[in-house]
This record gives sequence, structure tokens and C-alpha cells, in this order.
Amino acid sequence: MLFTDILAQASSYVNFHDLMGSNSEVAFSIFGLPIRWYALAYLAGIFIGYWYLLRLIAQPGAPMARRHADDMIFYAMLGIIIGGRIGYVLFYNLGAYLDNPLAVFRLWDGGMSFHGGLVGVLVAIYYVTRKEKLSFLRFADYVACVAPFGLLFGRLANFVNGELWGRATTVPWAVIFPDSGSMDPRHPSQLYEAGLEGLLMLLVLAYLFWRTKARYKPGLMTGTASLIYGLSRFFVEFFREPDAQLGTLGWGLTMGQTLTLPMIIIGLWLIMTANGRRQRIEPIAGPDSIA
Repeated sequence: MLFTDILAQASSYVNFHDLMGSNSEVAFSIFGLPIRWYALAYLAGIFIGYWYLLRLIAQPGAPMARRHADDMIFYAMLGIIIGGRIGYVLFYNLGAYLDNPLAVFRLWDGGMSFHGGLVGVLVAIYYVTRKEKLSFLRFADYVACVAPFGLLFGRLANFVNGELWGRATTVPWAVIFPDSGSMDPRHPSQLYEAGLEGLLMLLVLAYLFWRTKARYKPGLMTGTASLIYGLSRFFVEFFREPDAQLGTLGWGLTMGQTLTLPMIIIGLWLIMTANGRRQRIEPIAGPDSIA
């Protein structure tokens, strides 16, 4: 069947505007101020992640106390926002921001990079662990377990916003995103990422934490999270429309795939060397105990 024939049948596919509305990015308004789904996704990821982190550190042998978790949430928020924005500027649209530097501060216009946010969170972990003389890798393992909440809600928000759509396709579950500039049915790649980077990673890390002794092998859960995200993102990029200003890079990969390669390599290294870092951890009594 010719692609033109497929497009003629586009009416059989779900139109995003019919599904979510033409102003889907706004959840509700308060006194005329629009509250966007993306902002709610950030808040949900942070606060549900914080609740889950408290459950994790309540188990024997936690590498941090409640006060450290409280500090980490504050610095992680800064790291996600600042790192995510700087990452997007540097990796995805540097030329446009050099022409209009003040646009860097227009966060409400969108433009965040996961990889930049990841660097920001790692800097936050380094700062907290260095200040409190804690184990960086063990601390990072616990933070890795809560990260999938943010990824899951963030990717769902990408879909609700009708952004970061996939490539043109004819699969039965394709969606027409009119804001893409065409009426081609496309992969709902945002949902693919939500399932792999969010839900799958959450389930794997939860199993490792609650059913195995992985938390006593520093770096194992951090490496697992890095590997799952890296492989998932690299795979989904084959179905996701590349950024218009970048397209496919000169070496045949998208920017998203290129940035995930170090994560895959580092993740594999952390997993393979985790047994050599195995520790016997004894919990210390008291509400602020830390092992």
C-alpha cells in the first residue's frame, strides 16, 4: 500500500485534539493563572518520590537519615530545574539561545533535558554526601529507586501536552498530532518512554531493593537504572521524531541516542563491579540512625 493511500485513511486514527483537546497542556486555572500538567508532573514526581524515599530509608542499613533526605529533595529540585534547562540549551538549541539569551529564563515556554537534569541531581548528591560525609554510591542507589516516578509522570505529561511525538507510522494505535505540522498518524512515543523509563525501571529497582540484597552492593541499583534508561531511550529514539533543529546527527544517531551511550557504558561498569564493593551494613539505633 502506498503511503498516500495510508494518509487517505488517516481518519481511522485517533486525533490528539479530539482525545485531549486543543489546550491540553493546561490542567486548570487558579485566579486566571494557568496550572500546567507539566508542572504538576514535576511536583508529583518530587513529592511521591520523597514519600517513597522515606519508606526506603526506614529499612535497616539505610545510607542516610531523614534530615539528609529532606536536604536532598531541596537540592534535587534545584538540580533538576537548573541542570535540565542548561542541558536543553547546550545540547538541543544553543544557536537560538545565543541569538536571544534572555529566552533561557523563559521556563514556561518549555525546553528541559533529562540528561542535564541528571547531571544536576548528581551534583546535588555529591554536595550532600560530601557535606555530610556519606557514601556517594549508596546514597545514589536510593535516589535511583525514586527517579522513575519523575520519569513516568514527566513522559505522561509530554503526551498530554501533545509534544515530543513519534515518527509517522501505520500501527493501529498511532495518534495524529496536528501540532506536528501534518496529519500523519504517529507513534505515541511519549507513552513508550513512560512504560520503559518509568514503569519498567520502577518495577525492576523495587524488586532489587525489596527482594534482594542489592542495596548492600554500592552502585548496583544506580547502574541498573542507568542501563535501563540508556537502553530504553536509545530504543525509543527509533520511533520518536528527532528534534526539528537537530534531526539525525552526522554520525547517524539522534542527540538523545548520543547522550545515552555514556549512561549505558557507565551502567554496565557499575553493575559488573558491584560485587567488589559489597558491604556488610549494620543499622545504628535511633530515629536519625545511619549506617
